[in-house]
Amino acid sequence: MNKENMKRKKSKEEYRVRTHLIHGNFETKNWDYDHHINPPMSTSAMYRLSSAQRGAQGFFEFANETIDETRDLPIYIYDRLEEPSRCMLEENLAYAERGEMCLTFATGMAAISAAVCSVCEQGHEIVAHPVTYGCTYSLFHNWLPRFGIKTRWADVNDEAALQEAITPNTRVLYFETPINPTLTLVDIAAKRKLVDEINAGRPAEQRIKIVVDNTFATPYCQRPIELGADFSVQSLTKGISGFGTDMGGAVVGPKSYYSKMLLYRKDFGGVLNPKSAWTFLVYGLPSLSTRFANQIKSAYHVAKFLRDSPKVDKVLFPGFDEHPQYEVAKRQMRNPEGKFSPGSMIYFTLKDAELTDGQQHPRVERFIDYIADHAYCITLAVSLGYMKTLVENAYSMTHAAMPAEEKLRMGMEPGGIRLSVGLEDWHDITDDLRDALEHA
Repeated sequence: MNKENMKRKKSKEEYRVRTHLIHGNFETKNWDYDHHINPPMSTSAMYRLSSAQRGAQGFFEFANETIDETRDLPIYIYDRLEEPSRCMLEENLAYAERGEMCLTFATGMAAISAAVCSVCEQGHEIVAHPVTYGCTYSLFHNWLPRFGIKTRWADVNDEAALQEAITPNTRVLYFETPINPTLTLVDIAAKRKLVDEINAGRPAEQRIKIVVDNTFATPYCQRPIELGADFSVQSLTKGISGFGTDMGGAVVGPKSYYSKMLLYRKDFGGVLNPKSAWTFLVYGLPSLSTRFANQIKSAYHVAKFLRDSPKVDKVLFPGFDEHPQYEVAKRQMRNPEGKFSPGSMIYFTLKDAELTDGQQHPRVERFIDYIADHAYCITLAVSLGYMKTLVENAYSMTHAAMPAEEKLRMGMEPGGIRLSVGLEDWHDITDDLRDALEHA
């Protein structure tokens, strides 16, 4: 058979995202291989150089914006600079998120730090939604001020409050959507319109960048850059991994920030381990569409069970039309084929479990502890997007760093329960929930 007959009937770009995530980018410029079904794993911290001149060329090309990206294989020198498994993962993540470039990091927090610190300098400000992941809150509240970067907290869904919080020093608008743990949504396109109006009167170097944490949704359910964000950040540990075996984070954004962020990663050292990059590339991304399609179906069943239970007071799930931002969810939470994909996260509260002297009600504690001791297919653990169903009380666990009055003001109940629906049979998940509700 001649080469002409071996050509594909359609170009790679014509295939769907789900197929791309499974087969990856076999025309990658980051490694010279074409006979492996799965990409090989790189396990070397340093790379042999054939000459001093080649070593000098490699250092010159690292993070150099003038280098032709269509060149042959990059010159690998040292893992902390660049490495092939990680580079191939970044190619595929950039494609999945519809961004120009991607850089991966050791954790989601390292990715968030890189995104905001690559945009902000001393004297600059961040405007952030006050309900955010506890470690993000701590980074913005405890650490960035030491570098002269201030954070102003404002409800980004309140346009008047947001406008008031933005100053000439603002360089980043930061929020999650859906927000952890309350599943409040933020209209990304609306924020883009507002920021564009403000940026119109600013020189390029002073314009505000929108950074969106896409961890809850993953690129399967939502692609913030398509909706107007400048950067999409996420913890790869969660939905992208799906199996809970490796930690990682990613920033997807414009090419103009690639070199600066690459240097940031090199100097601060939050580099993704190549073995973890390989796991995300070979197991995580290829199974993302299949996992999430099934987890979303189960989430509908589980959320309906909770909504119908006489022992449950409130259920927040973006797939329900009673969700406060349901229209926003329908508009922006779409899979790559355009199907409504509201995710696999549920937030709910129990009836007759109000605050007691400002503390969590004993009924909530009994419910959580009963699951920990008796449930077979629901696990009391932090994290989310995992193939196993996970439950936690975010108020006292992942969001412990936030002041109590701030959590209460923004709608986080001490008894709020966050459920990440996994791949178990949904009947089994609801049976375990029913049993725990009866004993709470």
